[in-house]
Amino acid sequence: MTGIQALQRIVPDHAMLPGQPQRIEYEYKRHGTQCLLAAMNVVTGNVFGDCREHRKETDFLEFIQMLDAQFSGCAQLRIVLDNLNTHQSASLVEYVAGRIGYTGELGVKGVSGILKDQQSRAEFLSDPTHCITFYYTPKHSSWMNQIEVWFGIIARKVIRRGNFKSTQELNDKLMAFITYFNQTMAKPFRWRYSRETLKV
Repeated sequence: MTGIQALQRIVPDHAMLPGQPQRIEYEYKRHGTQCLLAAMNVVTGNVFGDCREHRKETDFLEFIQMLDAQFSGCAQLRIVLDNLNTHQSASLVEYVAGRIGYTGELGVKGVSGILKDQQSRAEFLSDPTHCITFYYTPKHSSWMNQIEVWFGIIARKVIRRGNFKSTQELNDKLMAFITYFNQTMAKPFRWRYSRETLKV
């Protein structure tokens, strides 16, 4: 979830009163943005998150390494994600290759082999025999990834009416919500979509 703004309202909100909704100041001071990298365990509903200033290739790789360490006891880690270029990076291929003990030639980025282009890297990362396997949603269908549903929850509960004095305060509140969510609200989503539901 990128571009989460740390907005500080210029004056405090007016609390809700009988017959009067809460009034929120429309003028604000902008303190910058944060990116929330998050993953959901679809079996338990628990969310794992990390706030950063960017969502660059190195940020995503470090997040995958964190998930890999979190689930180190599992035989296979299966990750559903969209087709963002950082999700099919050369450094991610190199990390997975190291994890599975791949001894073949990876090639040269932009020139040859597995590292040649985004498609060849995605094919390698999608191999179901690897202990870390990536499943990419079809283009323009990121809503099929359940973490997108959870992003809607955190947007409504924390971000939309938030008042943040700094990016650190925004970061702290996002991470505190993840802890709260995991302790009190986490459960598997009832995924009701079927081919019939989606027919146009």
